Order: sequence, then C-alpha cells, then structure tokens
Amino acid sequence: MTIKVLIPMASGCEELEAVTLINIFRRAGFEVVTAGLEVENSLVKCARGTAVLPDTTLDQAITGDYDLVVLPGGQPGTDNLMRDERIIKLIQEMQSQDRHVAAICAAPMVLAKAGVLQGKSATSYPGCLDKMGLPGVNYLEDAVVVDGKVITSRGPGTAMDFALQLVEIMAGAELRKRVEGGLQRP
Repeated sequence: MTIKVLIPMASGCEELEAVTLINIFRRAGFEVVTAGLEVENSLVKCARGTAVLPDTTLDQAITGDYDLVVLPGGQPGTDNLMRDERIIKLIQEMQSQDRHVAAICAAPMVLAKAGVLQGKSATSYPGCLDKMGLPGVNYLEDAVVVDGKVITSRGPGTAMDFALQLVEIMAGAELRKRVEGGLQRP
C-alpha cells in the first residue's frame, strides 16, 4: 500500500521544511502531492526567496484521498494557511476521518485554529503555540511531539527528524532506518 501525503504550500512557507518533507517522503516511496493555494502553474515564493512549483492547486488536490496532511511553517506562510478556510476544513475532515495531520514551526497554530490540538500535547516554534494560551493544549518543547494522529515539530532545524518520524509512523521503523541510512546522518 502506498502512503499518500498532501503538503499544502502557501506563499511565505519555510522552504527548508517543505523541501525536506517532500524529499524524505519521496525517498520513502510515498506518493507526495504538493499543492499551492493560488492558481495552477503558479510558483510559491518561500520565506527565504526560494521559488517552488507545486504539483497542483489546493482546489484540485483536496478532491484526493490522503493518509497524511503535513503543513510546513514559516511566515507569512503560516498566516496564509490560517486564513484559508479550505485548509481549516481539510484538517478538520482529516481528524474526523481518524487520519494523520502534522505541522512544523509556526504551522501548529493552523492545527489549533482547526481545533485539533484540544486535549493534545504539541510543540511549535518558540513564541507560537505557547504564547496563544490555548486551554486544553499541553505545550512541550521537544523537537517532535506525537500525540495519537497529531504530530508537531519545532522548526527548520528539526525538519529532518520530523520527516523521518512521520515515515516511521506511517510505514514502520524498518523503512525509516533504510531512508535514514541513505542520508548518512551521524
């Protein structure tokens, strides 16, 4: 069974996170769909100026069936995701279908807005979730926090650990080990 992953990409997203997720998931053999919030064949200009061409638009992508939706963070990318009601609805639908949702850096704020962090442990870039004063959310400072089918991470420096943890969650420790071995991590 192939794992199908959707990575929505908003203007101003953190490219280190987005590209790391895409790369690690494709190394794992996952079917990865990147979706821009704008019009088709429109480049997404990331937080540090890198331009990325998503596979499709969000309108086209949300008609698909996914095992995992992962939100890269960065600013103003996270704010752009939070303002997009399609993203909020998608996250809520994934939760109601008992599927995995994940977010890194500032993007766990999108999960909070969608209501999926209630009663969960989570992490984010310092000053994001912890400053929101969310009742019912147990804020941790770990690199990656897994609470059921909700997975969060801290920021660009934790992107590879986050992606590898998601590979393990979705497809097992053996696949993670194979993917990580090819990366030559110390």
